[in-house]
Amino acid sequence: MNDFDALQAVVRRHAGERQAEQRVCEAFLNALYHALRTASGPGLPLNNVTLDLTPDPEARLRPPPPGGWHAAWLRLGLCEVLVRVRREEGAFVGEYGPDGTFHLARVSEDDLTLLARRLLRDVAAIYAGDASPRPGAPLN
Repeated sequence: MNDFDALQAVVRRHAGERQAEQRVCEAFLNALYHALRTASGPGLPLNNVTLDLTPDPEARLRPPPPGGWHAAWLRLGLCEVLVRVRREEGAFVGEYGPDGTFHLARVSEDDLTLLARRLLRDVAAIYAGDASPRPGAPLN
């Protein structure tokens, strides 16, 4: 088997793992979208929030290898923020905007709401000129 054939074989062999990881990461991004829609509290849905799943703009390999990033543009009214997420040792690790990061060991509705509110505050601070880099401390 030559090197090219070996590459094709390993890509095929891990296709199921990659697809499962992609589905899980896309489900997380969708759940974050729903958390953003309800971040203002019960009965106060934000109707001008949309989700657009997209290939990770920083990806250097397609399809992404196991552990690779998955991305979505979240439109928050007048602005959009790119959110990237990947699985790392069972946790969701992600980035948003120019320097926002997060780490979720578990994903509950409350955890997603906390993340959504933090994301909204951080993006507002960027536009207000008050942004300072925040460490990616775990939310839970």
